[in-house]
Amino acid sequence: MTDTVSAEQERREADLVERVVRSFDDCSDPRLQQLMTSLVRHLHAFAREVRLTEEEWTKGIEFLTAAGHMTDDKRQEFILLSDVLGLSMQTIGINNEAYGDATEATVFGPFFVENSPEIPLGGSISGGAAGEPCWVQGSVSDSAGNPVPGARIEVWEADAEGLYDVQHDDGRTAARGHLFTDAEGRYSFWGITPTPYPIPHDGPVGKMLAAVGRSPMRASHLHFMVSAEGLRALVTHIFVRGDELLDSDTVFGVKESLVKGFERQAPGSPTPDGRAVDGSWSRVGFDIVLAPAGT
Repeated sequence: MTDTVSAEQERREADLVERVVRSFDDCSDPRLQQLMTSLVRHLHAFAREVRLTEEEWTKGIEFLTAAGHMTDDKRQEFILLSDVLGLSMQTIGINNEAYGDATEATVFGPFFVENSPEIPLGGSISGGAAGEPCWVQGSVSDSAGNPVPGARIEVWEADAEGLYDVQHDDGRTAARGHLFTDAEGRYSFWGITPTPYPIPHDGPVGKMLAAVGRSPMRASHLHFMVSAEGLRALVTHIFVRGDELLDSDTVFGVKESLVKGFERQAPGSPTPDGRAVDGSWSRVGFDIVLAPAGT
């Protein structure tokens, strides 16, 4: 609060906060009451600290309205907003507390799609998407080191153009799929070598980033979502070691433990499964450790 606010003005503003908070006294859900009253206190504290003008608040409402209009079944502008403000990563950290050597979680992102195609071990998720082939292999284990057979692994990524399949207008399904670990907890598949790309920045979130001088670029990455009975579900990605955007990922998703070496292989190099590849390809290993459910 600025020094120019009189004691009487401060009293009036504080009184309003308390009256709004008391309006939730009859809420029958204690958790909902906690959320709403804390939200009120923090929102009012923000408005009072910056001495929010009516014009600025109108602009804020217009921004949120525009984000709502931009959101549809293929694009979630509010997830983008949460991501670029770091709120997604903060919430993920709160809800995925460190547990032994369990793999760290990171942002979900707005481009996951249910009912991805199932592929066999060693199969390809590319679906014709443009990009350099990449062999991905690893294992899934619990925090005690036991292999996890039958773990479901969802994977998805952008193509070489920096676009996810849902951003194309032809209804394609590409660069996404799911598979299951074998009896020893191992998995492998062909994907695409990740490349950097911008988050969608033709909407209100992009305009906000431009206004404050921030880049919309994401570091190169490959998404994973891993689930198995009795274990904590994991949403994460792996990033490409050496990517110049690792320190400026616009959604703050990079964690050092998730940076992996994607080793480029020369054209003609033999592949792990004998597949013929036209040109260069890459390979990466990613061993996943799941924490117990409820931790």
